[in-house]
Amino acid sequence: MFGTVPIIVIGVVFALSAAWIAQHVFGTPIGWIRAILSAGVVYAITVPLARVALEASDVTAGGQFDVSSAIGILFVAVALGWQLAIAVTVIMLSELFWPSDRGWHPIRAAKGIIRRRKRMLRYAQTLRIASKHGLSLYGSHRRGEEQDVPTALVAAMNEAGVTFMKVGQVLSTRDDILPREFTEAFATLQMQTSPMSWQTAKAAIEAELPGALEESFEWVDERPLATASLAQVHAARLQPEAGAEQGASVVIKIQRPDARASVKIDSDIIVRLAADAERRASWARACGLSALATEFTRSLAEELDYRIELANTELLRATLAQSDVKTIHVPAVYASLCGERMMVQERVEGVPFARMNGTLADDMVAGGGVAHTETYAFDAHVVAGTFAATAVKPFPTAREIADSLVDTVFEQIAVRGVFHADLHPGNIILRPDGEITLIDFGSVGVVERSMRRMLIAMMSAMAAEDDIALTDLLLMIAADASAGGDIDRAALQHEIGVILTRMHNGSTDASIFRDVIDVLRRHQMSLPPGLVLVFRTIASLEGTLRLLVPDYDMVDRAMSRTPHFLRVGFDPAEMLAEAQVKMQVVGEQLRRLPRRIETFASQLENGTFGMSLRMFRDPFERGWIASLVGQLTTTLVGVALIVTAVVLLISGGGPLLTQDVGLFAFIGALLGLAGMLLVLRALRTSLRRPVDGA
Repeated sequence: MFGTVPIIVIGVVFALSAAWIAQHVFGTPIGWIRAILSAGVVYAITVPLARVALEASDVTAGGQFDVSSAIGILFVAVALGWQLAIAVTVIMLSELFWPSDRGWHPIRAAKGIIRRRKRMLRYAQTLRIASKHGLSLYGSHRRGEEQDVPTALVAAMNEAGVTFMKVGQVLSTRDDILPREFTEAFATLQMQTSPMSWQTAKAAIEAELPGALEESFEWVDERPLATASLAQVHAARLQPEAGAEQGASVVIKIQRPDARASVKIDSDIIVRLAADAERRASWARACGLSALATEFTRSLAEELDYRIELANTELLRATLAQSDVKTIHVPAVYASLCGERMMVQERVEGVPFARMNGTLADDMVAGGGVAHTETYAFDAHVVAGTFAATAVKPFPTAREIADSLVDTVFEQIAVRGVFHADLHPGNIILRPDGEITLIDFGSVGVVERSMRRMLIAMMSAMAAEDDIALTDLLLMIAADASAGGDIDRAALQHEIGVILTRMHNGSTDASIFRDVIDVLRRHQMSLPPGLVLVFRTIASLEGTLRLLVPDYDMVDRAMSRTPHFLRVGFDPAEMLAEAQVKMQVVGEQLRRLPRRIETFASQLENGTFGMSLRMFRDPFERGWIASLVGQLTTTLVGVALIVTAVVLLISGGGPLLTQDVGLFAFIGALLGLAGMLLVLRALRTSLRRPVDGA
């Protein structure tokens, strides 16, 4: 009937047709090579089966038609249709279980294999470490359900490496979500990292510069000043500018070359582990571990981009410039030398608070005072110019230094709305002149204006021991996390009142904010993340200040300055502008009110008033419903055709087309083919992969 060449030609056309149909069934591109190969394999397998079926049905004998040509061609067409349907089904199933994405490419495939291999090796290593410390995600812990989970987590994170230790350090700030025993345990994590070699650091620095190292820097100290998990810092001196004897003294913060790749792999593993832990461990579900992991990976990705830190530095500088306290500084940054992986900024001389031992160093106060030179301008109509006056001011006491820092930080938070959110002792440096410089602006908090008003009101309520006002404020800003559950306001107010009473009758410290967070958590409430960051920053600042003044009462100082913050934040012009805006909004609403009332009354009088649901008014929603109904209809018709086909094939009957095949059986084969194609078409939406923009 058909020779070898025609069968091959038909096979090529068959494979191309099957691939084209499969692409349109999916609605997304499918790998052509795999689709054609799959269709070719199906064709090669089914051709002998089709020959056997045609001979068994007495359509062919000895390779020739045993019936009229018209009947024979009809049977061959039905056989090819079934082969095509089988090929499309195979392609669809292969695409479902092994998506081709943009098609197979040897280089991309090799990179993917290497990437998956690295991830799996690291994943296996991480699981071994977790299991070693009794934190297996599968089944019960080896050490029993009463295992000290926080201690085990800290031990595992210390062993797992940099990224996991950073996870713990970030989680140590989430008092609003994690129990205190977890945050206290995570706060003990300590990073021990070895420095990069100078050759590696130099290559990384030059990769961020437009030219050679010597073109920008007069010298760079090969020994690092400090080493961190993701970067290290080198002292350097810039090339002198025109007319200058020497360049500025700076520090270079350069990111480790392998930091991004390591963080990327570990971040992916952290997200996967958190999801697995939530499915298998009750403590992980209670902590919302998966959401915390996602938040961490996002913040860590931002930490790797030093351009964000550069923008934060300039933002804090502008904020401090508006403050009345002029003894807090931000180092100068050389933006032209900064990039995604490197920062160059002024080198700050002084003593970090981390080295304080409860008092000022003797060499700082030995001189008895600090010389300050002020420049003044004058204009006497005839003569104008400037003059400088130098005066020796006594060196500030430790308490005065602490007071100035508290005033500045609380003004940043409550008045300006932008604050340094990582005030640990290493980021605050006391200069030889008694003033302070803040460094490391990778973490900066922003508090919106409405929240700042609430915060000042909360501080006033705490200072006045007004438990009713503080409870009302907390209810206004705290999100109800109990899925609509009722809040026991009396119990909440009682617990808040107890905290305030203890604060006013005993020693006060920043733990009051943690106590408030604990109360809210017990009542299934949570504060906005920005406000939690404020409380955590305040607690960190208190610990830092007590390295300078061991008995310093930061909360009492802040409460006593609340009236000052209210005065500083009071701007008549701003309030007038706000009142004008509100009046304009209300006026516009009132102007439209009579027309709306008239329309409503007219519709009631005429009996034309009606209500309509907003559901499915959008064209996209209507299209989705139409698609769903069409898909359901197609599926039902396809299934009905297949059932009818089975009945006809089993019952047989009708005029004989061949010696063994009747008309009803032939029609059943056609209907079965049509039903199968309709079902495949209906599966288009179910099996289609989401694409961008969809």
